[in-house]
Amino acid sequence: MGRALAGPDAMRTTQHARVVYVALLLVTIPVGLAWRMVPLGLSPFLFKYGGSVLWAVALYWLVAACLPRLGSAALAGIAAILAAVLEFSRLWHTPAMDAFRITLAGRLLLGRYFSPKNIAAYWLGIGLAALGDRWLRQRSGTRLGRK
Repeated sequence: MGRALAGPDAMRTTQHARVVYVALLLVTIPVGLAWRMVPLGLSPFLFKYGGSVLWAVALYWLVAACLPRLGSAALAGIAAILAAVLEFSRLWHTPAMDAFRITLAGRLLLGRYFSPKNIAAYWLGIGLAALGDRWLRQRSGTRLGRK
């Protein structure tokens, strides 16, 4: 490993990483929406859990865009905790939350029903995104947000 970048070089590397992560997020979102909204003829299992995996991949890219200087393991940990907290939030019911959950935005962002299987799907997606992130970092010769 080389020494850490400082000054303008570090800022450029961080900005580049953020742009890459936002681009990956902007690619993942329409793929996930198409997965759930376009009749692709997927089995119920692939439809349900493939969408959950893609949602988690998007969450990883969002966390990475917000914290581009962190390593892929730290990003995966943060995304995994956020995904689990969000899944457990489905056990909390208020009229306002339940009203939001039945909207399209609520279904896509929060989901409606708690399922431990969703957490497993989220963690699988986050793990796959972290592996992809690690591969991108190695291929680019940097750790994207840091050297």
